[in-house]
Amino acid sequence: MRKECIIDSTYFREYRTKFGFSNQNTLKDFLAGKDVKPIVDYSYIEEINKRLCEIIKKINNVVPKDQKIKEMDKFCKEHLIEVYKKLKENKILPLLNNQGRRPEQVYFSWMRGYVISNYFLKALSDIFGINLEEIEIIGEDDFTNLETFKRTPTADLQIKKGKEKIRIEMQAGFQGINDIKQHKVLEAKRMYNKDKTITLAIHFDIFNGQVAFIKLNEIEEDSVNWITRQQMEGQTVFNIDQNYFIWKLMENPPKYEEIQF
Repeated sequence: MRKECIIDSTYFREYRTKFGFSNQNTLKDFLAGKDVKPIVDYSYIEEINKRLCEIIKKINNVVPKDQKIKEMDKFCKEHLIEVYKKLKENKILPLLNNQGRRPEQVYFSWMRGYVISNYFLKALSDIFGINLEEIEIIGEDDFTNLETFKRTPTADLQIKKGKEKIRIEMQAGFQGINDIKQHKVLEAKRMYNKDKTITLAIHFDIFNGQVAFIKLNEIEEDSVNWITRQQMEGQTVFNIDQNYFIWKLMENPPKYEEIQF
């Protein structure tokens, strides 16, 4: 006759120990394969870099003459290739695994936005009627350290326009879906309540060739534009209404004083 089968926490612990794991989370990672770190495919990233250069060169082809960058190869080398080399040298690329995505995909998403933001700095200086040197870069991207490299809610740029201190959140959409993450809006409201600093989001819809301007600190909590975006793990985002888009990329940008918020 078979003896009584007692299955309890003591048995579970004994089983896992014999399995070779005294820590439950370590065993979970082992069984899910989470401890198997993907090897970064650098040949794939080289192709990604080529595509990023192609994207920015195509943008340079469609913007008006006053907005074009003359030395595109130099631009790609400075704002893409050199940055990539720093990330590689500091061994940051293998650590990029945001939301379980492969490092190459995280790199592509980040670098695409970074290159776009740098490309449109000239346009930004025209919008506000200031020199490029007057645009203060305050973003927290660091190419030597993973912890400071990670994205934060802090705006990318800051300028002074008269008595106004304006933080600029430069972002881009590439699939025709144009959103602003909730934490960006919350940070903008915090900054405004702190010292009346305005946060202006300039959103480049590269897919449709249009640009939106939104003062993030003025977005209402009960706005109908707040939605849950299932493609972003159910995050709450502010969907940018078509009325916010007032600049066609094939034309020169508007002046800040002309924008009706």
